[in-house]
Amino acid sequence: MSGGGTQGKPNILLIAVDQMRGDCLGALGHPVAETPNLDRLARAGVLFRSAYSATPTCVPARAALMTGMSQRSHGRIGYQDCVPWEYEHMLAGELASAGYHTQCVGKMHVFPARNLCGFHNVVLHDGYLHHNRSRHNNSVNGHFDQVDDYLTWLRQTAGAHLDITDNGLDCNASAAARPWHLAEELHPTNWTVTQSIDFLRRRDPGKPFFLFTSFVRPHAPLDPPQAYFDMYKDLELPDPPIGDWVDVEAAKTSGSSDPVTHFGVVPKRRLDRSRAAYYALITHIDDQIGRLLNALYEYGVSQNTVVLFVSDHGELLGDHHYFRKALPYEGSAKVPFIVSDPGGMLNLRRGSSSAEVIELRDVMPTILEIAGAPIPDTVDGCSVLPLCRGEQAEWRAYIHGEHSYGALSNHFVTDGQEKYIWFSQSGEEQLFDLVGDPRELVNLAASPHWQNRLAMWRKRLAEELEGREEGYVQNGTLVAGRPPRLLLTRAT
Repeated sequence: MSGGGTQGKPNILLIAVDQMRGDCLGALGHPVAETPNLDRLARAGVLFRSAYSATPTCVPARAALMTGMSQRSHGRIGYQDCVPWEYEHMLAGELASAGYHTQCVGKMHVFPARNLCGFHNVVLHDGYLHHNRSRHNNSVNGHFDQVDDYLTWLRQTAGAHLDITDNGLDCNASAAARPWHLAEELHPTNWTVTQSIDFLRRRDPGKPFFLFTSFVRPHAPLDPPQAYFDMYKDLELPDPPIGDWVDVEAAKTSGSSDPVTHFGVVPKRRLDRSRAAYYALITHIDDQIGRLLNALYEYGVSQNTVVLFVSDHGELLGDHHYFRKALPYEGSAKVPFIVSDPGGMLNLRRGSSSAEVIELRDVMPTILEIAGAPIPDTVDGCSVLPLCRGEQAEWRAYIHGEHSYGALSNHFVTDGQEKYIWFSQSGEEQLFDLVGDPRELVNLAASPHWQNRLAMWRKRLAEELEGREEGYVQNGTLVAGRPPRLLLTRAT
């Protein structure tokens, strides 16, 4: 049987990438990055222009993706490894209960690493995670040599001496790059698609399938195959935005020579190589997505498979002299989000875009509605299908995002048109007009003409934080300097 199984439900392919900026799509007019296959998916569906990751690092973002919960409910408000995933309702488990054959290939980033999280099977590659690469980690359930399927495959295929660290690039080196040092088919991006295609061969033909194809790239290491690096390495790249609020002098003396820097003025030659490699990784992923879409056609399921594409968070890539993620600026917090229906099963406004503000918590209820499965009461997100169909539907006015990040711990609220940022330790405020200033160059917080809007956004954030255990709000007023936490002890 080539279709969606005896239940007549659509197959669902969720494609996730790690650390891809929301603006790096040809369909959005990016001046450099080429993404023809993702653009094709957008033409067969709906592209969301104001999609965000409310907690923009891997672990908390994936908690929202897999549970449909806000960060206040799932409790992860910073990056913390080795915290067990013990949620009652997760996406794959709900789909399995609804009769789907469920499979993940690639990155999960859960704990313990081999936690199925409701999937029938996981073929795992989380990339380099410090806690499971530690030589002090002797647990058979935790060490990379035991839990990672890609590394085992690489050594069996190309040589027992190989490792993913052989090219010398750190897993957080956003300011360093070099081409992939092995044959292209050995790259983890290719492996992820190869294993995804193999699932199409092995799946139960009597059931619809849910396939989660989860790439580690374009997260560092920035190591595209040579052919892709060559596409970008000699291009004249536009300069990254530097806001009028940036302390440039501090950036000049802070981490400029460190390939894993969070903040610094990186030498232009090295910065341009890193940015070129980042765009090259995206195009490499795009080509491999094209390979996976071709496989859907060859297995006769392309017309009854709905495809969602999303990233867990972005990459600052030198914007305002910042790198990596966790900050509330567009390069870090905004993500690509596409709902594609090549077979026209869902009555979407194909080829359209939506400006409503959405978040990763909306992925789970959207997929469950596509599958005709119940949405658990634990889910805080909302299905975006009404937006995709152009239906008149009440939608949230804004989202609240945050990240515990030491001295730069932050909160933001945005409707996709304006953004208010509050740094909880210093009390610094920023306000951006995202319509007139999408690159966040001008901080309007001190502008006399924007004081009413500033007060409105400040009030909204105070309402979001009212009653939080950190004590960020007292008598309706934001209070700076309260110690941030990585985990809420009582998620509500």
